[in-house]
Amino acid sequence: MRGRRALIAALVLLFGVVGARAGSAGCAAHNFSPEGLAKVSDYIRSEIAAGKFPGAILLLQQHGKPVYYENFGVRDVATEISMSADTIFRLYSMSKPITSVMAMMLVEEGKLALDDPVSKYIPAFAGMKVGVEKEAEDGKIALALQPLDRPVTIKDLLRHTSGLPYGYYGGGMVHELYAAANLFDSNLSNADFAAKIATLPLVEQPGTMWDYGYSTDVLGRVVEVISGKTLLQFEKERLLDPLGMTETAFFVADPAKFPRIAEPMPEDRNINQMTQVRDIRLPRKWESGGSGLVGTIGDYAHFAQMLLNGGTYDGRRYLKPETVALMASDHIGPETKIVRDQSYYPGGSSGFGLGFAVRTSVPPDTSWPLGEYRWDGVGGTFFFIDPEDDLFGIFMVQTPSQRGRIQLSLKTLIYQAMGR
Repeated sequence: MRGRRALIAALVLLFGVVGARAGSAGCAAHNFSPEGLAKVSDYIRSEIAAGKFPGAILLLQQHGKPVYYENFGVRDVATEISMSADTIFRLYSMSKPITSVMAMMLVEEGKLALDDPVSKYIPAFAGMKVGVEKEAEDGKIALALQPLDRPVTIKDLLRHTSGLPYGYYGGGMVHELYAAANLFDSNLSNADFAAKIATLPLVEQPGTMWDYGYSTDVLGRVVEVISGKTLLQFEKERLLDPLGMTETAFFVADPAKFPRIAEPMPEDRNINQMTQVRDIRLPRKWESGGSGLVGTIGDYAHFAQMLLNGGTYDGRRYLKPETVALMASDHIGPETKIVRDQSYYPGGSSGFGLGFAVRTSVPPDTSWPLGEYRWDGVGGTFFFIDPEDDLFGIFMVQTPSQRGRIQLSLKTLIYQAMGR
């Protein structure tokens, strides 16, 4: 126990944690049992022993302090360097909440509105059409272009109802066009990326379906247009540097830091049939607001604690509490008549807010909290924020093939350790 207390004290210094926000959340919170947390540790160790991934880090922070932190395994089986708090991970879609926060800062300042058409900032979006498959008289299927019922809005980008897919799943001619465009590996500037995607048809009418795709990347370009800076410049000025997120960037520029990069198992590098885990040692032109960031667990802990605090961290306000609450509210509920695509990643017990999945019902055989919001990355990382228990958790790992299974198992064990 003395060693664990010393570790927690060191983590307070490492992560720069601050006290939990004032209110009743801490009073009603569930607390962790040592036995339950031991099962969490055992599970991760068993996965590493089975060769599923080289190593991982798990942080659980409650009431502003780490209640659990452990490094497991190694960063890379090729180097066998032990996992540590300064290890750098590919965040992939855990970039999306950061970009969403940047956009909501501009909303608070009156420089952006949720109902604004994207074409106000990217004029090429004014000419976008919806691709609809139709059968010709000869029986062949052709793609017809139909006008938009309404423009794509900023809110559509935030909640993934823009009609902009990734194209790697779902099938159909529009998805095939997106896959053929190879946007994910094109390494364009955000301006050129937005211009290229505007030449493609939408897969459905805006505001009709939750369809996961490039929405947040386009949002990153909107942030650039309004701020007059690159996405990283604006993020560093307004969020990353003030929060102390000094290791968060779009690639690792310093060769001295290369040994700190976490890698998946050599055979576990496929993101999909066309794309592999990217080499973040190489300079990157594309500052992908949807999937491009890399960073450490300590950096992301600062970001998560800021959200859990209702928009403040270490005495500085980044967002208003009501803005964080708006982001963490369901914006695709039944009243919106928005349908969910066949690969609806949040799952049946969750809706989607402005940048996060939001738990709207309790999953079967659990007592998981309503209002928990979260997201993850295709590289295996995930985080969740549980306001009811004044808690957040971050799991850092690199394993594209095992991410869904491990996330569900770990979340189950974590909540069981709280008696949920």
